[in-house]
Amino acid sequence: MTKSRATYRSRRIAAIAALVAAGLGLIIANPNSYEPTFDEPVSAITNNANNTNVQNSSNQAHNPANTSQTSNDLTDTPLATEILARLDIKGRAPKTGYSRDQFYSDWPKIGGCSLRQIILKRELGDTATLAEDNCAVISGSFTEPYTGQSLTFTEKSQISKGLQIDHVVALSDAWQKGAQQLTPDQRFNLATDPLNLLAVDSSANQQKSDGDAATWLPANKPFRCQYVARQVSVKFKYSLWATQAEHDAIAKILTACPSEPAVGVEL
Repeated sequence: MTKSRATYRSRRIAAIAALVAAGLGLIIANPNSYEPTFDEPVSAITNNANNTNVQNSSNQAHNPANTSQTSNDLTDTPLATEILARLDIKGRAPKTGYSRDQFYSDWPKIGGCSLRQIILKRELGDTATLAEDNCAVISGSFTEPYTGQSLTFTEKSQISKGLQIDHVVALSDAWQKGAQQLTPDQRFNLATDPLNLLAVDSSANQQKSDGDAATWLPANKPFRCQYVARQVSVKFKYSLWATQAEHDAIAKILTACPSEPAVGVEL
């Protein structure tokens, strides 16, 4: 690696570290919105349980009374429908030139821990048992969002096999809908932004592949409102667009939960 490339990589890692230090506790699952909190230190992500909240969200996502209450509590947060209306609608750009390396080559380390492990700890919450390095998650349980199943892992190999970190807006999809015009730093931030990351069932993630909301949705129907709300929030945050079919699929889902808040974005 040349000195200039090493310097550039170091600068990118420093940038994401600063972002995470400012708010990596930012996407702790809220029953209906995944509303971020920006005043928590990095350690907060290992101290706030996500599993119970995801389970609650499965029960509440399509209950207008519950989503309205959450929306009332988050008066400064725009609705997902408002954010969807602000996305440009265009066709897919060619996939030419796409590779994951256009976004990142590996998970950055924050406070000595891989971002992958930090996301796993966020999802498994208080049930997570850590290895001696205080980073690697070796056991735990949670309600998996894409399938709605309650999963329990008793050893690290089960977690490695059973869970993957999903980019809610797939990087290939992002590449074809505006990310080609982003700077390398912006693409790196998109790929490593906790807003765009979920620990999910490996099989479900493989089925999703690089699909958008028009081609793939979680089998766990009560989770779909939160899922598309997060997708439109990521796309808005990083100036990505949606296809007409994708827009229409998301709009149809949000008709069942019109009070669903957006996540981590402001107007």
